[in-house]
Amino acid sequence: METHVGKTNDWVHHVIALLNAALDQLHDQQEGARHTIRKASLLLRKRLEPQAAENVSDEKERLLAWQARTVCDYIDAHISCRVRVADLCALVQLSEAHFSRSFKRTFGQSPHAFLVRRRLEFATRYMLETDAPLSDIALRCGFVDQAHLCKHFRQATGRPPAAWRRARSANDADIAAA
Repeated sequence: METHVGKTNDWVHHVIALLNAALDQLHDQQEGARHTIRKASLLLRKRLEPQAAENVSDEKERLLAWQARTVCDYIDAHISCRVRVADLCALVQLSEAHFSRSFKRTFGQSPHAFLVRRRLEFATRYMLETDAPLSDIALRCGFVDQAHLCKHFRQATGRPPAAWRRARSANDADIAAA
């Protein structure tokens, strides 16, 4: 057990050192800082999602910061609509093959998986903040219907959204009563 903790601490200290080095480089060596931050990011990815990190290269074929931001903003603004990869490619002026590769290396998942995850995040927020029926939430978040939302929600959380919502509401009521 001590060995594992020691390794974890060494790893954390290494990431902290990389981030501190990047901060020092920001003023004088912007490209060096970017490289160091990418190394720290890759270490974090490898630790949190080892399988996804294997597919992520250190620097090659990633979306540029403005491209990633543009794509994310577009997805969020059109979350209730059909979002096609071709439309995302046109935004950042890349071919579909190059865009898909770069997207996966930037975000660690395919554009479709990323879109489904964002839709689930929006649906989760709506379930917590509103009393709207799941069918309305599903459509508002770009799912075809409630069953489509339920399928993806169950895959992601292991629970159907209605049961998850009831459990969260019960927890919130318990906290408010305390």
